[in-house]
Order: sequence, then C-alpha cells, then structure tokens
Amino acid sequence: MQHNNILILDFGSQYTQLIARRVRELNIYCEIHPFNKIPDKLEEYKAVILSGSPFSVRGENALHPDLSKIRGKKPVLAVCYGAQYLAHFSG
Repeated sequence: MQHNNILILDFGSQYTQLIARRVRELNIYCEIHPFNKIPDKLEEYKAVILSGSPFSVRGENALHPDLSKIRGKKPVLAVCYGAQYLAHFSG
C-alpha cells in the first residue's frame, strides 16, 4: 500500500487529466474515478480531489454524488463544480 495515494473524483471536467498530471509531477500517485464510483477501500487514499464539471449545481442536470463516505474522513480539495457542490449542499 502506498501512503500518498490521491483519489480524484471526475465530474466531467476538461481539466481532470491536467489535475492528475500535476499531482503526478509531484511524484504522488493518483487515480481518477467517476464521481458516482467511489472506491470501497478509501483507507488506501490520503486525500480526495473533486474535479470541475460543465454543469451548475443549480441546474436541472446537476450531478448529485453521495459523498458520505468521504465527508469528515478525508481531506478534500474541491475545484470549480466540486467546490460549488460542497458549498451548496453543506449550507
């Protein structure tokens, strides 16, 4: 088991691959998973990055992931849609 694994949850952003590349340039292993396919073994990851999305949290087609596995358990860096989602649905 590696100690610096980062999980990137992809909401469909065109920048997800760029985020992953920058993380890997820091010699940190990361994996990209779809926002609705959160791995069961979260203990393998030190932190989570929530990517952006072409959607708006207020739109009819907004993505609504269940982040209960992550909230309060792992450090989270939320970018663009990920940050909007956390702010909108956390109050």
